[in-house]
Amino acid sequence: MDADGSEPTRPAPTTGPRQTWAGLPWPVRTAVTWSACLLVVTAGLWLLGQIAVLLAPLAVALAGTLFLAALLDPVLVRLRRLRVPAGLAALFSILLLLGILGGAGVLVWNLTASQFSELSQQLDEGLQRTRDFVTSSLPVTDQQLDRLVEQIRQGLSSGTPDPVAGARKVAEVAGAILLALVLLFFLLKDGRSMWHWVLRRLTGPRRELTAEAGRAGWRTLGAYSRGTMIIAAIDALGIGLALVVLRVPLALPLALITFLGGFVPIIGATVAGAVAVLVALAANGPTTALLTLAAVIAVQQIEGNLLEPLVMRRQVQLHPAVILVVVTAGTLVAGVAGAFVSVPIAAVLWRVLDTVQQHRAAAAKRAIGPGPAAEPGRTAEATG
Repeated sequence: MDADGSEPTRPAPTTGPRQTWAGLPWPVRTAVTWSACLLVVTAGLWLLGQIAVLLAPLAVALAGTLFLAALLDPVLVRLRRLRVPAGLAALFSILLLLGILGGAGVLVWNLTASQFSELSQQLDEGLQRTRDFVTSSLPVTDQQLDRLVEQIRQGLSSGTPDPVAGARKVAEVAGAILLALVLLFFLLKDGRSMWHWVLRRLTGPRRELTAEAGRAGWRTLGAYSRGTMIIAAIDALGIGLALVVLRVPLALPLALITFLGGFVPIIGATVAGAVAVLVALAANGPTTALLTLAAVIAVQQIEGNLLEPLVMRRQVQLHPAVILVVVTAGTLVAGVAGAFVSVPIAAVLWRVLDTVQQHRAAAAKRAIGPGPAAEPGRTAEATG
């Protein structure tokens, strides 16, 4: 003990975790901190990806249900204004959708079923012309080309899934479609009452913010679904007319492929146009293929530069790089269905987050209040 009876002070330890961390240069500490954050974020994204893969059929069914509900909402609203009961209006809306899809499929099949055998022969002739061009223009012999084709065929046959996995996949798709139709009926029938039930459980500013974000997200989803359908229909009509004028076989199925591809931005239109050009090449030769390519490019340029800004406005505007990443991620998680629903999900999430950010910025601005009033003399000097 010291002379005054107090405990002697012990010197602080010179080594330890805190002292070691404090002794590191600041670039090293910054790198370690960012690396740890990156590892945590990567682990969280990996976990979310695993959950998304496990629940992909359910997630796709829910996303498809919301997409179709936003598409059919104007029909439901008009029926409700005519005092049609909610259940009957929802059922009629779903039957109308199924009737349009089924009728379009039957019409296309009846008009083009006789062309498939002719197209098969034309494809064989086109492949033979392509083979002759390759062997005459490139240093490739017929034997080397046959060997390459055989290797590709073996690779495709080895990658073919087994029947059990295929049957399981078909069952999953059928179950997802059935689940989406059932959920679509209940969402059209009771969607607004369920949303009001959720809002009643919230209090204070959270209710206002949630209601505003929900309205913004629903408007965005409706604008995307209806706008995409209009743009896809115009693309299909333009490319289909060009194929009819150029006398390309299977113009209606190719127009239908173009319509469906329009629901997958960038990638879908590119794939549909490539299919149309290949069919034109196999059927009528390179001149018709070049004219088809020019028509496809012209229609897509009109759609991208005129129709999309006019129809979509700025409600669902996403950068093309973001769209490519989102479509790729959706395809990896849930295949073709994931590619269809990934962009509307991203657009709605972006709109909801943007609405929340604007609401918070407005609340912070109101909390700060207006700045202090300037002195009259200073104002006069500044303006004079």
